[in-house]
Parts: sequence; structure tokens; C-alpha cells
Amino acid sequence: MQFGFTLKPEHSVERTVAIARQAEAAGFTHGWLFDSHVLWRDPYPLLTVMAEKTTTLRLGTCVTNPATREPSVTASALAVLQEISGGRMDLGIGRGDSARRVLGKGPTTMAQLEEAVHVIRALVAGQEIEYEGTVLQLSWTTGWPLRVWLAGYGPVALRLTGRIGDGAMLQIGDPDLIRWFGGQARASAVEAGRDPASVQVMAAAPAHVGDLALCRDRVRWFPALVGNHVVDLVNRYDRDDLPPGLTAYIRNREGYDYHHHAEVGSSNAAFVTDEIVDRFCLVGSVEDHVRKLRALADAGVDQFNLYLMNGDEEEQLEIYGREVIPAFQASAAAGA
Repeated sequence: MQFGFTLKPEHSVERTVAIARQAEAAGFTHGWLFDSHVLWRDPYPLLTVMAEKTTTLRLGTCVTNPATREPSVTASALAVLQEISGGRMDLGIGRGDSARRVLGKGPTTMAQLEEAVHVIRALVAGQEIEYEGTVLQLSWTTGWPLRVWLAGYGPVALRLTGRIGDGAMLQIGDPDLIRWFGGQARASAVEAGRDPASVQVMAAAPAHVGDLALCRDRVRWFPALVGNHVVDLVNRYDRDDLPPGLTAYIRNREGYDYHHHAEVGSSNAAFVTDEIVDRFCLVGSVEDHVRKLRALADAGVDQFNLYLMNGDEEEQLEIYGREVIPAFQASAAAGA
């Protein structure tokens, strides 16, 4: 299993680069940035600097959407970043959440998302494509293959991921739910005539090592964030089509203030219990983290994406690089 990290683009450029370099040295393979341009800094200039100051990290958005950024614009930016990074860019994309909500707009449709993936991937590769009645080509790009991770838990999103995605970007750390979601995506890949192993599974969730009570308080914001997506799913699908472990916990949810999105201590998380925190996040001792990582790997996770936005970011990276990742790898080797 590989390890990635995600930052909110709220830090200085210098600190963002320092964290990326520290993570690379600690054994992380992927570095991701949230894309919510009103709430935080624009991610693309930061990805440019991160690409210049690292050598092995794969880099990308976690996640962008096809409405805030028109697909040909995203493709052009990624094609340049492929040149700068030597082909180390990935695209994480979904229907849109905070970047759209703070503008007073809702997510895009799944059809728009599918078309955007097709357009972006083709343009970055240097191919000629027809888009909205016009033939487009980035004639200046040397052509790069682009890995595309699709974000979403719903049945339609998971089927789309299986048909066209390189990876499923699942914003949750619950092994049972990951197994269910990953199974849906890979079953769709089989139906589309693809090798199910070609669809990687990412579990993206906060992790914090230390005193259990403190860790829970640091990451309690996350299940509240997940609740936004769950509410959308409940409004669009029959509950019988969704796993009960995903839907039951939003019963006492009272709303969400996006100006306190992904924020430690957010009032959005008042309804989130310790039991839900423990299911959705990674908290507690090094041993607790290794045990949860083993369970995620057994559930089919190919990459654990650590949401590094709970305070003490450098210290947590250091602990993961020095203790958690080596212990997990040793445990995995022994299990094999």
C-alpha cells in the first residue's frame, strides 16, 4: 500500500514546499491539495512549486470539479505541470463540493463529470478532440498519459469510476465501507471489460497519532464533512441502495457552514460521536494506526491518503515516516 497526504492550501508557499519535501523523504508517494479557491489559496501555483522542489512525489488535486474550472483550462494547466514535473501529475476530480457551494451553486451532473474526464485526459495526451461543437488540441504538448481518480460514493459515481477511472478516491477510513465501495467500482470495471485490478482504491481520511481523546477532537470535523456527501446521496437514492454504515450517523445532523469546512474544532461536528470518529478516521497510538492500516489494506486499499490538516502537521509527518509506515510495512511483510 502506498501513502499520500493532502493539505488545505492555507499555508505559506514556503511551508507548503517544506511539508512536501518532508513527506517525500518520509516515504510518501503522493501529495494532494484541496481545490476550493475561495476558501483557500489556488492549488495550481502551489502544485507548480511543489513539482519543482520534489523529485518523486506524484501530485494532484483532491479534488477539482468540471464547473469551477472549465475542462480545457484544467487540461492546459495539467499538461504544463506534466512538463515541469516529468509526468508526475494525477487528476482527482468529482462533481464539486465546497468550491461550488461557497459560490451558491450545487455540484455538476455525472454526465458533465464523465465528459470532462474524457476531454481533459485526451487534451493532456495531445489528442485532437471535439468538445461542445469545436475541435480542440493542445498542439504544444508532447503528450502525457494522465491518471484520473474519481471521487464519489454513490452507485452512479462508482459505476463511472469502474468504467473510465484509474482510481476510486474514497473519502473515508472505514474498512467495511471501503470494501463495499471498492467492490462496486471493480465490479463495474468487469462489466466494462476492464481488468478490475486496473482501478486502484484510495482511502482518504485524517490520521493523528497521540492521546486518543486529543486525536478524536482534532479529527472530529471529518465525519461532518463526509455527512455533506451522504446527505446528497440520501436525497438522490433509495436508502436500500446505500450501506447503512454510511447513512445512519447523519440522523442528528443540523446543517453545515462551509466557512468552517475541514476545520479543527468546527461547530459542524457537534453531532459526531466518538464511535463515528474511530470508524471514519485513524486515531490513537502508533499500534492503533498500524492495525487500522492493515484492515484498510485487507479491504483492498492501494493508497492511504492522510488528510494532514489537524495541527502539528510536521510532527505527524515525522511520526508517520519514522514509526507508522515502517511498522505497517513490517506487519504487511510478516502477514504475507
